[in-house]
Formats: sequence, structure tokens, C-alpha cells
Amino acid sequence: MTPEAKVKKVVTKQLKELGAYYFYPATGGYGKSGVPDIVGCYKGFFFGFECKAGKNVATPLQEKNLKEINYAGGFDLIVNEENMDSITRVLLRWSISKQ
Repeated sequence: MTPEAKVKKVVTKQLKELGAYYFYPATGGYGKSGVPDIVGCYKGFFFGFECKAGKNVATPLQEKNLKEINYAGGFDLIVNEENMDSITRVLLRWSISKQ
């Protein structure tokens, strides 16, 4: 398993426990390039997570998409080994602040 796959696994485990709706969007063919690795909805609020491992950073196109999510009222986050265990806490806090 790649380091990025490990980050995704930790994130999806928390999303399952929260009962959040999420999926991995397909970007080939008719998909949109630069979309986050994981998109979903929790308590009526849209989120997009870009998962990275090590010192990898989001590409300019990924950053653009995350900013567009934020601008539209959604929650955007770059997730890595440093913050991957905080998804539950972050989503709970974010959803409460939006009520």
C-alpha cells in the first residue's frame, strides 16, 4: 500500500464511522481534472479532501478546485499524515459552526 493510500484509508475509516456520504471521483474521460481525491457530504455540508503523503503538495489545479469548493460554501482540506487522524474532529466542529 502506498503512503497516500494509507492516508486515504485512515480518512475513509473516520468518514464511515461518522456516517458521511463520500466517494472517490473518476477524473478520466468525462471527469473534471484536479478534483479532490475524496468528495462527500456530512450533515448537509459538502466537503472535498485532497490526500497527500510525505512532502507532496497539491498541484495548482488541485488548489484551484479546493478554493472553488470553499468559495461555494463547502469545506476543503489537504490531508496528510500530520492531520489524517483529525477528520472526525474537524468535520464535527465544521458542521456545528455552519448551523
